[in-house]
Amino acid sequence: MTEHEQEESHEQEEPAARRRTDAEEPRRAAAGEQRTAETGASHKEAREGRPQETAAVDAADEAVQKADETVQKDGAEVNTGAIIETAGVPEAAIPELVIISGMSGAGRSTAAKCLEDLGWFVVDNLPPALIPTMVELGARSQGNVARIAVVVDVRGRRFFDNLRESLADLETKNVTRRIVFLESSEEALVRRFESVRRPHPLQGDGRIVDGIAAERELLRELRGDADLVIDTSSLNVHELRAKMDAQFAGEEEPELRATVMSFGYKYGLPVDADLVVDMRFLPNPHWVPELRQYTGLNEEVSAYVFNQPGAKEFLDRYAELLRLIQTGYRREGKRYVTIAVGCTGGKHRSVATSEKLAARLVSEGVETVVVHRDMGRE
Repeated sequence: MTEHEQEESHEQEEPAARRRTDAEEPRRAAAGEQRTAETGASHKEAREGRPQETAAVDAADEAVQKADETVQKDGAEVNTGAIIETAGVPEAAIPELVIISGMSGAGRSTAAKCLEDLGWFVVDNLPPALIPTMVELGARSQGNVARIAVVVDVRGRRFFDNLRESLADLETKNVTRRIVFLESSEEALVRRFESVRRPHPLQGDGRIVDGIAAERELLRELRGDADLVIDTSSLNVHELRAKMDAQFAGEEEPELRATVMSFGYKYGLPVDADLVVDMRFLPNPHWVPELRQYTGLNEEVSAYVFNQPGAKEFLDRYAELLRLIQTGYRREGKRYVTIAVGCTGGKHRSVATSEKLAARLVSEGVETVVVHRDMGRE
């Protein structure tokens, strides 16, 4: 053992040493150094004695080592490689878990880095079978690992079938977990892969679109189980980070968060919408020459839209419907909802209605973000 390793081992042993008697100190300290050395040697031998199978296995090994070291620094004893039960651990000490998944090229790495900047313990490409172990190690860290984010993707596809079993295991242990799914259109994904000149992980000898189709089918069930779906087709890195910050930066978790998104039907439906509202039943301000150049953010356009017959009544009744839906969402534990409000071009009617609808939600205590997806595209 080098001098540096001896100092590091001493720092890890010190909190527990304060609780030992003078008679026990030399024997237990020596035993602790031997256990630490054997654990490090076993990791090293495991790496040198087997071929480099996949990046996923290496990432998992390093993640468990990192969690192991974090726990040892707090004076807790860890049996590396064994499942650690959370029996006897206060429920408040069980870490919060976010699983980040989605399409390759849709921004998983950016989402993970955003959570890391917010203080989350982030593990990239951890095999799903090891997620419960990761959470249990965090539970033993005495609160130092209170929030864990795990990136799960098709690079670990041979482990992917274990994900549902792992999620069921976490549910029995009262672990608060959320699934964030990053979605994107085929056109946007092809463009991103071509710009970096990299193949899709699943394309094999085929084309990029073949890999995208295979991945979308593989992830279909997970997408359906997601708590939050973010469509990054038209988002840049900064806009994606802003969305993640809006969802996870708050110190206290609200009961429900809503995103109200205006869009234009001629640009396609938002793929991450939970509810869709069609405002094309109202006259289009585009055909009013003095209003055409403005958007729904302009007071004159908003007044024109809501002075039309049925506009205010629609807003009142839809707000009432949302109150009913909110109650059900909260009861079912759904924390996020995306309401898409559409018109022809996403410039006038949908923008004005989105602003009014968001104001109603805020007044009722719903934390709300407004996004105008297609405004300015014309």
